[in-house]
Amino acid sequence: MQTANVNLPITITVRHEEVTDSLRGYVTKKIEGLHLDYPRIIGAKAVLDVQKNRHVVEFILFCANHITIEAHTEGSDMYAAIDDTIEKIARRMRKHKTRLLKKHRPHRNESIRHLDERFFTMAVLDHPEDSDVDPEPYIIHTDHYSIRTMFKEDAIMQLELSDRPFVLYKSARRGVLSLVYRRKDGEFAAIDIKDPE
Repeated sequence: MQTANVNLPITITVRHEEVTDSLRGYVTKKIEGLHLDYPRIIGAKAVLDVQKNRHVVEFILFCANHITIEAHTEGSDMYAAIDDTIEKIARRMRKHKTRLLKKHRPHRNESIRHLDERFFTMAVLDHPEDSDVDPEPYIIHTDHYSIRTMFKEDAIMQLELSDRPFVLYKSARRGVLSLVYRRKDGEFAAIDIKDPE
């Protein structure tokens, strides 16, 4: 998973004062250091205003899925106001992720799966080693799975938010059936499923 914003377009505007390289670098470092879990940042705008005895900092983040997050802070020190504004932005990003998790959380009546009870005799458990007959596999629980059309990024996000081992979906870009799963090393892998020729 990406942990820092790479080549993020950031527009920095300073009013009533000239922007210094250290101030520009500080703002850029703070915005690029925001945690990239959700929502994904596409662009950012920072407005720094210096008035008589107060410094006003405003950040606007343009994120994926048409999400815009804004925060502003007034203070006597510009760097402290930048830090406070970044904290507000981070809190609002966490709120968006919490809302998304609640939206995808199963309802209470759907969260408990009821399994059919099965009873076996002790003879079923006895499998002599010299027997050539393998025990028959049986299905414990059938699950219904609907295939949705989505992008690979959305399928990865759905995989992260659920406890399923994979997500099967129809690719919105290419129109083929695809499967996304998490590998043992923690990375994601995708497989395209094609009809046999």
